[in-house]
Amino acid sequence: MLYLEFLFLLLVLYAGSRFGGIGLGVVSGLGLLVEVFIFRMPPTSPPITVMLIILAVVTCASILEAAGGLKYMLQIAERILRSNPKRVTFLGPLVTYVMTFMLGTGHAVYSIMPIIGDVALKNGIRPERPMAASSVSSQLAITASPISAAVVYYLSQLSGVQESISLMTILMVTVPSTLLGTLLLSLYSLRRGADLSEDPEYQRRLNDPLWKDKILHTTSTSLDEKLPQSAKHAVLLFIMALVVIVIVAMVPEIRTIGEGKPISMSVVIQMMMLAFGGLILLVTRTNVQKVPEGVVFKSGMVAAIAIFGIAWMSDTYFQYAMPSFKSGITDMVQQYPWTFALALFTVSVVVNSQAATARMMLPVGMAMGLSPALLIGLMPATYGYFFIPNYPSDIATCNFDVTGTTKIGKWYFNHSFMMPGLIGVVSACAIGYTIAQIIV
Repeated sequence: MLYLEFLFLLLVLYAGSRFGGIGLGVVSGLGLLVEVFIFRMPPTSPPITVMLIILAVVTCASILEAAGGLKYMLQIAERILRSNPKRVTFLGPLVTYVMTFMLGTGHAVYSIMPIIGDVALKNGIRPERPMAASSVSSQLAITASPISAAVVYYLSQLSGVQESISLMTILMVTVPSTLLGTLLLSLYSLRRGADLSEDPEYQRRLNDPLWKDKILHTTSTSLDEKLPQSAKHAVLLFIMALVVIVIVAMVPEIRTIGEGKPISMSVVIQMMMLAFGGLILLVTRTNVQKVPEGVVFKSGMVAAIAIFGIAWMSDTYFQYAMPSFKSGITDMVQQYPWTFALALFTVSVVVNSQAATARMMLPVGMAMGLSPALLIGLMPATYGYFFIPNYPSDIATCNFDVTGTTKIGKWYFNHSFMMPGLIGVVSACAIGYTIAQIIV
């Protein structure tokens, strides 16, 4: 019966993934209803902590966007890319990596992707090379961001198991592993695919008057927009928020009130994000009505609703089934640690969210008695949703490439993001697992 119920769980996730975003969350709510009232599973608690982290971070980042801070960051990134155009295949992924590291979400890269493609095209570089790599690196960096929901959830759970685990412990593993993974996938991308002069799709588009006009006369740039000084102030305040969070994480005494235990970092991050969001609002005098209109706010709210349903339904099943599954699965994972990475990866392919994957699978790993070092080292495997090319940033990247070189292949799985994604995730997991054995 447990296997049939697990099959039902997968079917619900698959059905929800056909709609994506909010659809995935509410269809999972339907699955939860069936689990509780038909399969008679005791419901667990909804994923409140993860949702509050997402809401706090997204609120602050959305105020930053409304204040012009994201455009200011975009202009800095564009200047870097245009001053070193021949190195765009390396610099593009590093730029999107840094943006995600700072913002805790990969949805801010939509504005930089057309610029990466434009720089590549104007320098005779196949746009697929930097664009696909940049899309992958923007998601790979989520497990390296100190304010991402996935990282904070790992911290909140593992610090209760091993007191020595701090935010810096996790970042000392995930930052170098994902950064090296980004460099390796960029290295692979340097020579991938035919040059533009030999690419049949690009040549076909050059013979089409409409496409030829788009390719030859369309320039994507953010440098012609003059931003107010308040945009720079917003970025500086947001960076200050990240610095303060890291300092508070490194010095537990700062967050120790009275004689009690230090305040949880998940709570600290929520407070800091809300507080600095308010500070940015006051200092820059941003119109608060513009905050919900931005890309970051909309994508963040969608992610929160998706996680609400996915994590609640999945957690209800795993808590119910774990006593029966534990012995067999634990022996296999302890003998072959990479199999837990495979489990993380597979779940991520279905749910399209690293935070949701962490919320679903980390309690499973902890219940099986897996070591914190293993769990932290394999964190990059929570990014598997490049495998099926239906994630918004990947689809948008294909649309931004006017040359047609960044694409979803004829056989669906032979798409532009497959090899960079596999190289990035596999190498990051291998490097992260090695570092974690030393640090954790």
